[in-house]
Amino acid sequence: MIILKYTKHIIICSLISGIVLLACSHQPKQLGKNTSTDISIRNDSITKLFDPKLAAKKASKLDTFFKKLHKVNGFNGAVLVSQYGKVIYKNAFGYASFSKKDSNTTQTQFQLASVSKQFTAVAIMQLHEKGLINYEDPVYKYIPNFPYDPSITIKSLLSHSSGIPNYVYCLDKIINKKVPLTNDQVVDLFARHKPGINYYPNSRFNYNNSNYALLAYIVEKLSGMNFREYAKRNLFAPAGMSKSFVYDPAKPELVSSAAVGYTPRRRGFWQVPFDHLDGVVGDKGIYSTVEDLYKWDMALNSEKLVKMSTLNEAFLPAHSFKNLLTKNYGFGWRLQLLDDGTWLTFHTGWWHGFKNYYMHNNRDNSSIIILQNVSNRALARVKVAQSILYPEKAWYFMSGEGLPGEFEIE
Repeated sequence: MIILKYTKHIIICSLISGIVLLACSHQPKQLGKNTSTDISIRNDSITKLFDPKLAAKKASKLDTFFKKLHKVNGFNGAVLVSQYGKVIYKNAFGYASFSKKDSNTTQTQFQLASVSKQFTAVAIMQLHEKGLINYEDPVYKYIPNFPYDPSITIKSLLSHSSGIPNYVYCLDKIINKKVPLTNDQVVDLFARHKPGINYYPNSRFNYNNSNYALLAYIVEKLSGMNFREYAKRNLFAPAGMSKSFVYDPAKPELVSSAAVGYTPRRRGFWQVPFDHLDGVVGDKGIYSTVEDLYKWDMALNSEKLVKMSTLNEAFLPAHSFKNLLTKNYGFGWRLQLLDDGTWLTFHTGWWHGFKNYYMHNNRDNSSIIILQNVSNRALARVKVAQSILYPEKAWYFMSGEGLPGEFEIE
């Protein structure tokens, strides 16, 4: 068994032979010193590590793995894997719509579910860079009728430590389920009904969709535009994500060509319908493709969205609780401590038949993007893909030491 050694959460940066996985977090003293020229030089040096022959071998193994995953485990979706800033493998399997027999492609749009949260976090970071918001600001500064403890801050929402209840459950009996719920209504219902808090603020980590629904609401108030328009102008456009959008119940035509979400049944698949909860965004709601997410990945690496110094804060553990030594959360990203002291940066998503995994490694500009529109257990084998991308770490990935195998309901 591998024995993890937990020392400091701030790690000395290194790249061993140019191929170390998640070569460690940047020290805080380096924040704010990056320039566009520095980033360009950095990315160019990483790109030079790309070996076409080695990439072809990895691509072949990935293709064998995903074809088997489709045939044996029912994987139904699209995948893209990149390393050193270059795509080494992309493919699609199964149907976007079982009734229409439309095949999935790498341009098929999938509901990202909770992978959407990082977009909301970046929106907050953009406003932070403009001096419009501080992470330590109390939430009531931006939501005057916020009914909870003033110690709940923007950082509390970003890191899931606010203690506020989950709107999905606490408002279930008081909302009209025949019409789409909105972020404005969530805020208003919280203020009027004051559903009980789950725990004392900032005393623990508890993953909760309400946090990011409120953050999207705050983005709207500070930007003067609805979150869907903000994402289009300030997130998708700068990254070149032409196929991405935020779901809008008033515009069903947007999803007319998108993948349909399914839940497996004994005989075939059940199409999961949209419901009133789909009107709330920020915690979910973004539709995108694996190719657009690769553009997003590269945009994060090249300061097209926020400065690298700002982004690095999102990849640092936000919590120091004793039960979070090996698993933590940043701003819109899940973190998993590896045996060498580095943090695996990723997020999962599960909503209405869609089940996703996105690993972002800005230490060597690599990613694993897997989007699926059938919520089965196929993605529990994501560690195989990780071990192929990083064969020098295969012994660790395949050992099953704490890495994300199963998906939490999000």
